[in-house]
Amino acid sequence: MPTAPLSLRGVFTAITTPFTPDASAIDFPRLAAQVQMQAQAGITGIVISGTTGESPTLEHEEYHALAEHCIRLARPAGLLSILGTGSNSTAHAVSMQKFAKEAGADATLSVNPYYNKPTQEGLYRHFMTVADAADIPIMLYNIPGRTGVALTPATIERLAGPSGHPNIRAVKEATGSTDSASEIAMRCPNVALLSGDDTMTLPFMAVGAVGVVSVVSNVLPRKVVSLCETFLGGKISDAQRLHRELFDVCRAMFLETNPIPVKAAMKLIGLDSGSMRLPMTPATTDTIEKVKAALLTAGVPLAAAATAGGGCNKPGCGCGR
Repeated sequence: MPTAPLSLRGVFTAITTPFTPDASAIDFPRLAAQVQMQAQAGITGIVISGTTGESPTLEHEEYHALAEHCIRLARPAGLLSILGTGSNSTAHAVSMQKFAKEAGADATLSVNPYYNKPTQEGLYRHFMTVADAADIPIMLYNIPGRTGVALTPATIERLAGPSGHPNIRAVKEATGSTDSASEIAMRCPNVALLSGDDTMTLPFMAVGAVGVVSVVSNVLPRKVVSLCETFLGGKISDAQRLHRELFDVCRAMFLETNPIPVKAAMKLIGLDSGSMRLPMTPATTDTIEKVKAALLTAGVPLAAAATAGGGCNKPGCGCGR
């Protein structure tokens, strides 16, 4: 039977996974605070155990515990929960897809199989097998910069177009290409197209996207929500203004490999998401200073600890205090 309608529209925060200071465990109280903050900001949902959540570093038991905890937090807060279930092993992806259904997730995020670089036919068969595994909506995750292979718009049409699988309901498009996004929107008009890059949210919405899976919304959720709502509500000039206000922060989040800069930014504004877990390392001093400058330029107040001993908290001020 086809999956019941589910609106995958708006802002989905690719939530960071907070770790304890020694990175040996997930900090669940801090996770609860992060989810609550997202709910208060009016986002549509959270993406659990994605790239921003340092999914490759999670042990099997941790992945299950993180997913179950986030799903329990999301539902009463009015948030959709989208669980990362991608793998370069089809059998493993099928197993995680079944777990997501059992755990009560609202949908899953399924990334292109990485490293082994399958053909387009291999990608098609992989995702069709995953979609058959459990009756739960799937958001395809097209990010060739991480996986080494891209889903072409033609393959996405086979998967999610009029003759595609009813469980494949959305595409997180992180190619950075408006041509690709345009073609997906044309070929698959009934599929929710979401930007996978914060700097491309407005350009992609201009060609048919209906929201974003966002890294920046870990830091500025209300502003990212406003950007999407104003554009989708037809207030184009307001959306352009918000795009410009967010632009430097969006770029600063990728000065080093995600999620290094976003965790640095969260700490700077008093929303510390804990340590990085190897092989990810903390942000360099240079990155921290550039992230701090971008936040101040955007008018984001820093936490007291971030300005103690030097550095004014006033946006644009060069007083050196």
